[in-house]
Amino acid sequence: MSYLGIDLGTSGLRALLMGDDGAPIGSAERPCGVSNPRSGWSEQDPAEWIEALEGAVAELAANHLELAGLKGIGVAGHMHGATLLDDADQVIRPCILWNDTRSHEEAAGLDAMEGVRDISGNIVFPGFTAPKLEWVRRNEPENFDRVAKVLLPAAYMNLYLTGEHVTDMSDAAGTAWLDVGERDWSNRLLDASHMRRDQMPRLVEGCAQAGQLRTDLVRKWGIEGGVAVAGGAGDNAAAACGIGARAEGDGFLSLGTSGVLLAARDGYAPVPESALHTFCHALPGLWYQMGVMLSATDNLNWLAKIAGVSPAELTSGLGDEPAAPGRVRFLPYLSGERTPHNDAAIRGSFTGLGTDTGRDELTRAVLEGVAFGLRDSHEALKSAGGHIDRLIAIGGGTRSDYWLRVIANTLDVTVELPAGGEFGAALGAARLGRMATTGESPEDVVKSPEIGLTFEPDANLVPAFDEAYDRFRAAYPAIRGIQ
Repeated sequence: MSYLGIDLGTSGLRALLMGDDGAPIGSAERPCGVSNPRSGWSEQDPAEWIEALEGAVAELAANHLELAGLKGIGVAGHMHGATLLDDADQVIRPCILWNDTRSHEEAAGLDAMEGVRDISGNIVFPGFTAPKLEWVRRNEPENFDRVAKVLLPAAYMNLYLTGEHVTDMSDAAGTAWLDVGERDWSNRLLDASHMRRDQMPRLVEGCAQAGQLRTDLVRKWGIEGGVAVAGGAGDNAAAACGIGARAEGDGFLSLGTSGVLLAARDGYAPVPESALHTFCHALPGLWYQMGVMLSATDNLNWLAKIAGVSPAELTSGLGDEPAAPGRVRFLPYLSGERTPHNDAAIRGSFTGLGTDTGRDELTRAVLEGVAFGLRDSHEALKSAGGHIDRLIAIGGGTRSDYWLRVIANTLDVTVELPAGGEFGAALGAARLGRMATTGESPEDVVKSPEIGLTFEPDANLVPAFDEAYDRFRAAYPAIRGIQ
């Protein structure tokens, strides 16, 4: 038996074939284009998703005979996207993506309505789905009047695979239409943005069966029998399933272009004013909370470009062991900030510069500034009653051991680096497909990868990083006041 995990990302689709033993068999990737017809707009043609899927599956079929024994499929997708369908399931207009900011006025209006944060558990950000539909209602009324169903990108893939309108709880939690605590559509939230319950897909848990693969696709792909399709997940919930972040105390850190600190939660405890996302997990009876900083490795890449060297060269002069934070401070807000400030206008800065400041001091300040930004998310999580026993680190920034040691000292949490192999959203989606097929429990399927390196906080340095973080926090109001 085999299982297929589909990870639909903004820039492309990745399909991972997993064996019955849980090990990857093979993978295939296809690119997807993004259109930016105006400043702040970001759209995608859903037809590209289907073309990418068919191309990836054809490649897997050509290279891996195990695809014929496919038994389960799970889809992970980039969250919040608004795919509008008419009553014949035809796409009305290009999908408005998660990073589209045109609906900032509509988001602010919805967020200000009484009870909206209480029910949704979150600030209504411009990237969420509900304000996108409000924008369409105001600016494209002819399209709004035709809307029979609104599907998230992963749900649109589920429609293609099964012929049914169905989404999972984790993806639905990012719409601002879901009662995240009750795990059901909220009539109050739907009414706020002039939507109806019948325009929503059916809700299932991510590891539950959403439907069966269409018989024409079974024949086309050369599969020998029936195939269950799972509810699937939003991309971060799927990544949590791939990395093994399943229960209270489990978490992961994604140190990529942006930075994500995610913690699994056994209960529902939103703190929306902190700009901490509180979403349903892809696993029943669980939630997760996630802090997001908009620039993480982007900050280091920016400094490296100015210095005319690679990021690795930039950090090579720092050695292996961090010292206490220095005088130079960096605020990592090159693209604004999400958690905890929800401030799109704020920008970064260096302070504490002197004639003795060199490249190494600037580099250290950038690494520390990103770590302090992640600490903001950690503090928001703690304000919600959450805790992290350990963090598994993923993403391009994890190539720097120095940086991971700085983060461990700043958060006072053990940071672990996987030894290698698969542990991303595609693997998480394949695991959801397996559970939907076999009925196995998350405890038996959602497991952590083998750990290669462990970075413990240095008790001698943690107090110094605490003091530096306090100075970092005090700098935000001052810089915000002059911009």
